[in-house]
Amino acid sequence: MLRYVTTNPGKVREAERYLPDGSVERLDFDYTEIQADELGPIAARGAREAYRHADAPVLVDDAGLFVEGLDGFPGPYSSYVEETLGVERVHEIAAELDDRRAAFRCVLGYCDGDGFAASPDPVDRGDRDAAAAAGPDGDGEGGDPDESDPLPVKLFEGYVPGRIVAPRGDGGFGYDPIFEHDGETFAEMDTERKNAVSHRGRALEKFAEWYADR
Repeated sequence: MLRYVTTNPGKVREAERYLPDGSVERLDFDYTEIQADELGPIAARGAREAYRHADAPVLVDDAGLFVEGLDGFPGPYSSYVEETLGVERVHEIAAELDDRRAAFRCVLGYCDGDGFAASPDPVDRGDRDAAAAAGPDGDGEGGDPDESDPLPVKLFEGYVPGRIVAPRGDGGFGYDPIFEHDGETFAEMDTERKNAVSHRGRALEKFAEWYADR
């Protein structure tokens, strides 16, 4: 059984669209979120910690909104920025930019205690190597706190391009009202439409294809 580490049952329901019936369940576990400028090291560290807690295959995700004109801000700090500045303030800042292109990104980290063959995708491989090098605090000191050789983690990234707009729509959550993709904000899309194009869904699709042969 695969444990999806999240407090949000909606994420598990989304994962069930891509995985065989009865193969995934929610695990409510508060793993340590390290500070890092990329999503990969955060997901990898969380997956290692969650695997040790569950002693079973786990899936952890980390996601964020990356605004091109702000050098990727808020990125991995999206949740903190939402809580402190607020979504409308992010729109106000972006509205002053010439380049309001943005992207939602999601990285899934999978760990089952075993190793993996080298990934054919250099992005996945590079993220995994960076995560291993970052260490428990993202400081480059290497490894997990209780072992010199970190547990292998496989990473899968999903990406959806768009742009920052004035808030529209009553659905979704977080930055959905200010993120427009293909003419609609995420907050204007129904759940089926949003899941079909979402960054998390695209990462889950990649994971499910790989996991089927695991």
